[in-house]
Amino acid sequence: MQDIADEWSKSKAALHYHYDTKRGLLLAFLDHLFESYTDRVADADEGTPRERLHALVGDALDPPRAGAARELRTALFEVKAQAPHDDAFRERLERFDRYLHDEIRGIVGDGVDDGTFVDVDPSEVATLLVTFVNGAHSRRVTLGEDGGAPDAIRSYIDAHLVAEATARR
Repeated sequence: MQDIADEWSKSKAALHYHYDTKRGLLLAFLDHLFESYTDRVADADEGTPRERLHALVGDALDPPRAGAARELRTALFEVKAQAPHDDAFRERLERFDRYLHDEIRGIVGDGVDDGTFVDVDPSEVATLLVTFVNGAHSRRVTLGEDGGAPDAIRSYIDAHLVAEATARR
């Protein structure tokens, strides 16, 4: 709580006044993170579906506030660990996944429609990529590195989704 008060430039007492519990503070923090996440990860609707998908997934793989301390990423990981036992945490975390899933599904659907991507189920691809992003985040927290996740996802998109004619362009 003191670390948060230091970042907020308010006193620890002021934090306790606004939030009765640490859980309440974490829930408000997740709501705030969701707003900044959607601003950062939103599909810009500029470029080809392939470029848009690369950019979206790249943004999603980038940790919140690129310079964020390991402690912040670890705290978020611990919130994820509590989600099976806390409906409010789970609902907020599901919002992140739904948002990313819907953005990816829309881009892949656009790419299938215009021939950029092979005929795939956009929802299945979105589920796969969201799962991949979540795994990369977990790996970053637990092992301290992403294991080449951004390059692996770009390779997957280009090798398995991009239509042959588009790949030659």
